[in-house]
Amino acid sequence: MKIEILGTGCPKCKATEKIVKQVVEELGKEVEVVKVEDLQEIIDRGVMMTPAVIVDGEVRIVGHVPSADEIKKLLK
Repeated sequence: MKIEILGTGCPKCKATEKIVKQVVEELGKEVEVVKVEDLQEIIDRGVMMTPAVIVDGEVRIVGHVPSADEIKKLLK
C-alpha cells in the first residue's frame, strides 16, 4: 500500500503527514508514506486544495486535516 500526502508544507499539510505516520505505526501496517510538495505535481493530479491524501493512486481526502479515525478507515 502507498499513501501520498500532497501539500506544499503548510501547517495543515504537516499535521496530516504526522497523523498518517502515527496511524501507520500504530496499526503496524506495511505502508509506504510519501510526501509530495511540488505544486505542479499536485495540480497535475487534479488536486486544487491541500492537504490531500492519495491511497494507492486514488484521491481519498482533499482540503482538510483528517482525523486518525479517517485514516484508519482508509487503511482497512
